[in-house]
Amino acid sequence: MTDGMTWLAVPESIAFGGYSVVMARGLTPEELVGRLTENLRYGPEHTAVPVGDLTGSELLALLDGHEDIGLRYGRCGDWSYTVAYGGWTGGFCGGLPLSRGGVDICHLEFEEENGKPVPPQFAHFRDEVVLSAFNLHLDGSWGYDGVDGEPGTASRLQAGLTAAGLPADEGTDDDADDREVHRTALGVLERHFGLSLPREEIVSGTLPAVLLEPA
Repeated sequence: MTDGMTWLAVPESIAFGGYSVVMARGLTPEELVGRLTENLRYGPEHTAVPVGDLTGSELLALLDGHEDIGLRYGRCGDWSYTVAYGGWTGGFCGGLPLSRGGVDICHLEFEEENGKPVPPQFAHFRDEVVLSAFNLHLDGSWGYDGVDGEPGTASRLQAGLTAAGLPADEGTDDDADDREVHRTALGVLERHFGLSLPREEIVSGTLPAVLLEPA
C-alpha cells in the first residue's frame, strides 16, 4: 500500500501557498536536483547547497523571507521527486530541458493562494517534448478543452479522466467541488503513471534538502 497522490488535494497539503512537485523516471534524486538547479528561470547561475536532512518547516526557516528557493528530495518506487519551498512560483523553466536524454518528467504545481485563482497544473515531458498537460480543475475558464500534448499519449490520459467521470458538470465555483475534481484527477494520474509520494516523510518527516543559491 502506497500513499498515492490524492492527498495533494487537501488544502495546504505540503505548505502554505500551494505545492510544486517534480518527479523523474530515469534520474537519481540528486541528478534531478542538479537539473532543476541548472534551469532556474531568473537571475544568475545557481548552485545547490546541501543543508542536511530537514523537515519542510526547518527548510522554510532557512529561506530568507521565503523568497529564496529550497528543495527536499527523495525516491518513491520508480520515480525520483523534489518538493519546492519558498519563492518557487515561476522559478523554473519547465520540464522540457529536464527531460532531455529520454527522461520522463512529471510536474505538478498549484499556486493555492494566487488570487486569480490559478488551477493546479500537470504536465508530462520526455525528450524535451510535451506528451500531456492539463489543469486539474478541468475548468473551461482556464482554457481546458481536453488534454494537450502528443495526440496518442494525450488521448490515453483523456480516456482515463473520462472513465473517472471528468470533467465534472460545469456551472459551479464551489471550492469543495474543485477539491473533489482535483483529488479525482490526481487519482487518475496516480494510476496512469504509477505515481506516489510518501505523505508522512514530506509533511512531517525529514528528507535531504538543499538551498538554491547564486553560484
